[in-house]
Amino acid sequence: MLVLLRHGEQPIFTTRAHVFQIDPSTKKNWVPASKQAVTVSYFYDSTRNSYRIISVDGAKVIINSTITPNMTFTKTSQKFGQWADSRANTVFGLGFSSEQHLTKFAEKFQEVKEAAKLARDRSQEKIETSSNHSQESGRETPCSTRASSVNGTDDEKASHGGPADAQLKTENDKLKIALAQSSSSVKKWETELQTLRESNARLTSALQESAASVEHWKKQFTACKEENDQLRNKIEELEEQCNEINKEKERNAQLSRRLQELESELQDKNLELEELQKQGEIIPQLMSECESVSQKLQAAEKKNKDLEEKVRALRAEVEENKHRQSNLKTELKNFLDVLDGKIDELHDFRQGLSKLGIDN
Repeated sequence: MLVLLRHGEQPIFTTRAHVFQIDPSTKKNWVPASKQAVTVSYFYDSTRNSYRIISVDGAKVIINSTITPNMTFTKTSQKFGQWADSRANTVFGLGFSSEQHLTKFAEKFQEVKEAAKLARDRSQEKIETSSNHSQESGRETPCSTRASSVNGTDDEKASHGGPADAQLKTENDKLKIALAQSSSSVKKWETELQTLRESNARLTSALQESAASVEHWKKQFTACKEENDQLRNKIEELEEQCNEINKEKERNAQLSRRLQELESELQDKNLELEELQKQGEIIPQLMSECESVSQKLQAAEKKNKDLEEKVRALRAEVEENKHRQSNLKTELKNFLDVLDGKIDELHDFRQGLSKLGIDN
C-alpha cells in the first residue's frame, strides 16, 4: 500500500465492499477481484490536486483508478454499483453489504468528481492565462526592436538604458519558455484527450454489452421468479390437500367412534333379546297348562252332566277353578302383550341394523 501512495496523498473516505472487474474477453460477465470484502478508499493528492480510488487485497493492488470529470458511477442494483476507467481500460464493480453503504460511496464519488472537474477548470484557466501572457510578450518584442532601431544601435541602447533593457530581455525569455511549455502542454492534453475519446468509445461499447448482459440476467431473474411463484402455488395446493386429508381423517375417526357406540348398543340389544328368548321358552309351558286346564274343565263339565249330584259339592271347586283360570288368562294375555311389544321392538331394531349395514 505504501508503494502506491504519493507524497502528500491522504485518505478522505474508506468503506468495505466486494470488488469485481469486467471480463476483458467477453465484456459482459463480472470476474471477482477479491475473495472477500476488502477496504476501498478515496485518496486526495494535494500536490497534484487529483483524486484516486485504491483497494488492496493482501499484497495485490486490485483498484488504482484516478477519478476524472468524465467518469460516472452507476447504481445497477440496491447493493451494486460500477464505473468505467478509460486509463485502466476496464470497468470496476463494487458489491456492498447494504444500500446505505452504496449510497454513501456514490455520493462521495459525485463529490470527488465535481472537485476533479473544478481542478481541471482551474488548470485550464492557468494555461490560458500563461498563453495570453506569452502572446502579449510576443507582441511587445517587435515594438522594443523598433524602439531600439529608432533610438540607435544596441550598444547605444545599452549605454543609455542598460539595466532596464536587460530586465526586459530576461522577462521576455521567461515568457518564451512559458509559451513553449504551454504549447507542449496543449499538445499533451490534445493527445490525452484523443486517447480518452478512444477509451470512452471502447468503454461505451463495453457498457452497452454490460447493459445487454444486465437485461439477460433480468430475464433470468424474471423466469426464476415465475418458477418460484409456480412452486408456491403448488405448495399451497398441497397444503390444501393435506388439510382435506386431515378433515377426512377426523370424519373417519368420528365414524369409527359412532360405529363402536352402535356395536355396544347392538350387544345390549342382543342381551335383551336373549332374555326375551328365555322368557319366550316359558310360553309353551303356560300354553300346555292352559290346555290342561281346558281339558280338565271339559272333563269337569262332562262329569257335571254325569254327576249332577256332585254339582253342589263341586260348584265351589268349579268356581274356584274358573277364577284361577280367569287370572291365568289375564296374566297370559298381559304376558302375550308384553311379548308382542318386545318382538316389535326387536323387529324394528333389526331393520335399523340392516339399514345401517347398507349405509356403511
